[in-house]
Amino acid sequence: MERPRPTRLGGRALLWAALALPALTADRLGLNEPRPAWQQAVGVAVLGVAVALSRRLPLVAFGLAAALSLAAASALFTVSYGPALGVFALLLGLRAGRARPAVQCFAAVACAGTARIVLVGVDPAPEWLVMTGTLLFGCVFPWLGGRYWRQSRELAEAGWLRAARLEDEARFAEERARLRERARIAQDMHDSLGHELSLIALRAGALQVAPGLAGEHRAAAADLRAAAADATDRLHRIIGVLREDDDEPVPLAPAGETLEQLVARAAESGLPVRWEPAARGGPAAEPGGVAERLLHRVVREALTNAARHAPGAPVTVAVTGRATGTGRAAGASVTITNGPPTQEGSRPAGGGTGLLGLRAAVTAVGGTFEAGPHEEGFRVSAYVPDAPEQRPTAEPPGPAPFRHARRRVALGLGAAAGVGVVLVGVMFGWYAYAEKHSVLDPAAYTKLRLGTPEAEVEPVLPERDVNDPPDDRAPAPPEGADCRYYRASGELFVSVDHFRLCFDAGRLVAKDVVPRIGLTGEGREEYEELSQ
Repeated sequence: MERPRPTRLGGRALLWAALALPALTADRLGLNEPRPAWQQAVGVAVLGVAVALSRRLPLVAFGLAAALSLAAASALFTVSYGPALGVFALLLGLRAGRARPAVQCFAAVACAGTARIVLVGVDPAPEWLVMTGTLLFGCVFPWLGGRYWRQSRELAEAGWLRAARLEDEARFAEERARLRERARIAQDMHDSLGHELSLIALRAGALQVAPGLAGEHRAAAADLRAAAADATDRLHRIIGVLREDDDEPVPLAPAGETLEQLVARAAESGLPVRWEPAARGGPAAEPGGVAERLLHRVVREALTNAARHAPGAPVTVAVTGRATGTGRAAGASVTITNGPPTQEGSRPAGGGTGLLGLRAAVTAVGGTFEAGPHEEGFRVSAYVPDAPEQRPTAEPPGPAPFRHARRRVALGLGAAAGVGVVLVGVMFGWYAYAEKHSVLDPAAYTKLRLGTPEAEVEPVLPERDVNDPPDDRAPAPPEGADCRYYRASGELFVSVDHFRLCFDAGRLVAKDVVPRIGLTGEGREEYEELSQ
C-alpha cells in the first residue's frame, strides 16, 4: 500500500483545520443554537474522518458531511457544517468518475431530510424549501463545478495526447510516403533499365548469329549478351537501395513515347513483336495521361519479361478502348501475349515484383490487372480508366468526444440552473404568501383587551404567525405564557413592526408592540400607546 506523502498529509491537515474552524466558532458567535461540547467534539472528529477518506472515497466523505448537517439541523443548512458540505461536494465531483452514485447520494440526502422535517420539523414547508435550496446550491452546484473542473483537465490532457499522436502519425506518414516514393523510383528504374538491358541482350543475340561474322566477334557478342543479362539480374537485386537525398522522382521513360513507339523500338531491337492498335483508330488512352503512363509501364514490363524468359517467342500487343454510351473512351485495355520460347538461353522467373507492382498501381486507380500462363506461353492484360478513381481518405477523428463532454457539462449546469431558478421562484412565492397571511390589522390589535379568552381572540387573528419572530427586540415574555408574533404590515423585504400576543390558561395575558429596526423616539412612543 502506498504511503501518503508528507505534503499530502499537510494538505489534509490544513483542510481539516479550515473545516473545523466554523464548527467550533459558530456556536460561540451566536450563528447556531448552542450545543454541548461533546457534540462539537464528535462533529470535528467526523470531519477529520471525512477529510482522510476524501481522496479515495469521496462519496463516503460527502455522506459523512451530509449526515452531520442533517443531525445539526433538519433543513440541512448550518453555519457549522455548511462549508464542509460544499467542499466535499466539490471534491466529489472532482475525484469521482461516475455521476450516478453522486446523484443517488443527493436523492438519499433529500429523502432523509424530508423525513426528518416531517417527523420533527416545526414549520415543514419553509424548512423543506431551505433544505432543497441548500442541497441545490450547497451540494449540486459545487459537485457540477468539480465535474467541470475534472473534465476540463481530462480534455486538456486528451488534447495534448491527441496533438502528440497526430504529430507522430504525421511523422510516420511522411516516412511511409518517402519510403513509398523510393520504392516507386526503384521500381521505375528496374522496369526502364531492365527493359533497355533486355533490348541490348536481344541486339547482341542477333549480332551473334549474323552471317559472315568472325569467330572472335561472335564470342564478343555472346559475352555482351551474357553481361547484359547478368546486369539485369543484378539490377533486380540491388535497385532497392537508393541514396537518402533522392527525394524527387526522375522520368525514366523516353519523353513523349507512345505505346506504338515502344513496341516499334522493341521490334527494331530484334524482339518478334506485333502491334495490334485499337479498332476505332487513334490512341486508346489520352496522351500524357495517367492511363497512358500506366499502360506504358505494363507493356514495357511484359516485353522485358518476354525477352528474358521466352527468347524468340512471338509477342502480340493488342490495345482496345472501352467506350461509354456517348462514344467517348471510358478507359483502355492492353493485352500482351507471348508464346513458348524458341531459342536457348531463357532464364528462370524471378520474384515477380515487377508484376506485383503493376497490379498495385493499376488497381489503385480503379483498374484491373491479370497475369498468368496462357496456352503454352504467358499473357498480361490490364484495364485502366481514363479518370482515375479517387479513393476516399480516412479523416482523422474529429473532436466529437470533446464536444460531447462539454455538452454534458453544459446540460448539467443548465438543468441545475433551471431547477435553481424554479426553486428560487417557489421560495419567493412561499415567502410572499407566508408574510401576507401573517399580518394582524393594527385596528384589530388595539381592540384586544387583556384577559379576553383565547377563543374570542382567534377569529381576528391571521391564518399564520411569523416564522422568524424578532424576539431579540421584544421585551421579556410572561413566565409560562405561549407567545405568538404577527406582522403589522404586509410590506416585503423591509423591516416592519410586529405585534406579540401571549396566552396563558386560555386567556390573553400580554400584548406588546415590537418596533421595526431603527424606530426610535416619537414613532416608538406611538406604538407603545397601542399596547395599553
